[in-house]
Amino acid sequence: MGPVRGNKKKRKVEKKAEENSMVSRSSEESSTDWWDVLSMISAGNPSSSQPPDNFKSTFKVSRKTFDYICSLVKDHMMAKTHFAFTNGKPMLLNDQVALALIRLGSGNSLISIGDSFGAHHSTVSQVTWRFVEAIEEKGLHHLQWPSTEHEMTEIKKKFEKIRGLPNCCGAIDTTHITMLLTSSDPEADTWLDRNENHSMILQAIAGPDLKFLNIVTGWPGKMTDSSVLQSSNFFKQCQKGEKLNGGKIVLSEGTALTEYIIGDSGFPLLPWLVTPYQGKELSENEVEFNKRLIATHDVAKRALSRLKDDWKMIQGVMWRPDKHKLPRFILVCCILHNIVIDIEDEVSDESPLSSLHHDPGYRQEVCESVDKAGTVLRNKLCMYFSGR
Repeated sequence: MGPVRGNKKKRKVEKKAEENSMVSRSSEESSTDWWDVLSMISAGNPSSSQPPDNFKSTFKVSRKTFDYICSLVKDHMMAKTHFAFTNGKPMLLNDQVALALIRLGSGNSLISIGDSFGAHHSTVSQVTWRFVEAIEEKGLHHLQWPSTEHEMTEIKKKFEKIRGLPNCCGAIDTTHITMLLTSSDPEADTWLDRNENHSMILQAIAGPDLKFLNIVTGWPGKMTDSSVLQSSNFFKQCQKGEKLNGGKIVLSEGTALTEYIIGDSGFPLLPWLVTPYQGKELSENEVEFNKRLIATHDVAKRALSRLKDDWKMIQGVMWRPDKHKLPRFILVCCILHNIVIDIEDEVSDESPLSSLHHDPGYRQEVCESVDKAGTVLRNKLCMYFSGR
């Protein structure tokens, strides 16, 4: 029990100093005590705590990555309005980052997260959005096209180790982020895709270590893979020779090979985008080439599958999302995906086939668009393997 007598002004000053001390605690204060307390709050069970090794299963990141994310967003998140739990206790930086990661990682509703976390649902929403802004501002360097020859060379080497594809710079694929929109939404029909779902497309180019090198999102799910690609800046830059314009390599038989990315049959065959041979009457060499291409392309499917599995906010059916903010949530989930790989140095070389189905219910599209220069490039690769 506190003192019943004394100077009121002094008590107010002491109380204010105590609050300021709590708010200004370092993001590095990710101690076992902090995790135990937060575990009890988020689990909604004050009588027991989760063991420390459950940290990653709760937040989708290791403690090391959590601390790094805190240091990344600290200035942005602590510069404005301070947030508090429903009991009036101020939220520390750790609390805010934890709350945002749980929201993005669990996909649970604002109300359910708020109830289990001891915070109002509006606070959950505001903290998460503040976090999204902070990651956009401070973490974008984790998701960018390789800027140096050394970086691209390392990517090519890793791709070649998968199934032998030389000079490959990325694997492209798309997935649908499904939404539940009401009939009263004036834009509902715009977002209705071929499966009669309301959805938004995410197009991603992945590297051999499952990191995203480039993403495009915000387009309605009814658009084809080809149309999304051709609407992107990446497509325009490649067409102008501003990307995939690195040095050619000379194959064993003296054939020069330019840089390229690979895609499935939903994408057009282009001078810088190689897709599988189509048709039933394929030669033995073409069948073998397709196997190599498809096996290498699995890195894109694996990356998207892992993205949706870790950041479940974009995995299920989203309840009436703000369609202007959703692309930014998707972007931040992709950045977090890359941060985990960068900080924890994780590379999944092998995954079960079930993990590749990141877009259940959607059939493979087939694009019949073929560029002559793309045909030449694909044939060069096919001949290279047939001659080995």
